[in-house]
Amino acid sequence: MNKLAEWGKALADVFMPRLCPVCGNALVADEPYICRACLAALPRTHLEDIDFNTMEQLFAGKVPIERATGYFYYQKSSPYAQILFDIKYRHCPEMGQWLTAHAARDLRASGFFDDVDVIVPVPLHPSKLAKRGYNQSDYLARGLSQTLGLPVVNALLSTHAHGSQTRRGATDRWLNAQHAYALRSSHGRQLANKHILLVDDVVTTGATLEACSHALLTVAGVRVSLFTLATARLD
Repeated sequence: MNKLAEWGKALADVFMPRLCPVCGNALVADEPYICRACLAALPRTHLEDIDFNTMEQLFAGKVPIERATGYFYYQKSSPYAQILFDIKYRHCPEMGQWLTAHAARDLRASGFFDDVDVIVPVPLHPSKLAKRGYNQSDYLARGLSQTLGLPVVNALLSTHAHGSQTRRGATDRWLNAQHAYALRSSHGRQLANKHILLVDDVVTTGATLEACSHALLTVAGVRVSLFTLATARLD
């Protein structure tokens, strides 16, 4: 960034201060989206360090996955829930991309991403994409790719508008997600024998990730691991 751009950004921060979505305090120049204090206090799960962790247990017996982790814990009453809300509904998907790039750097030493070949985001139905203007999971996948150097492949389709999962119970979420996703016919050969990292914003019941995993596993030799920016406490 040149000096003129830096001065312009500093001036904008004076008259239209950018605020941390967690604490509401003004961000300084080198805090792109979340203040240092809130980022340091992020309620990390560290699930990637636990064998057969609670997220992996959620899918046991339902769909064969390699491994799974969520970066931080989601709780509706927590101020950190505002991060997901802003990414998904307030046109701030770039914050998600920045945060997953940070997460990938944080998790890389754990070996969680070892031998992953390709990143696949959970898709949005075209009607929802047109209304929202972006798919937040695509931005999350881009952030991981930015750090890990892995390709992002939009290999899945949302085949019908199944509505929001937010206010549904576990059974309704599962029924709502079944048969809602399919593999793009042109991507089967590209994904054959690959280890895929399936990416979404948050996991609660796991219905969406389960349905998407089943669609990916129709390809010969595919293995699937799961990464979400956040996860509900599943224990």
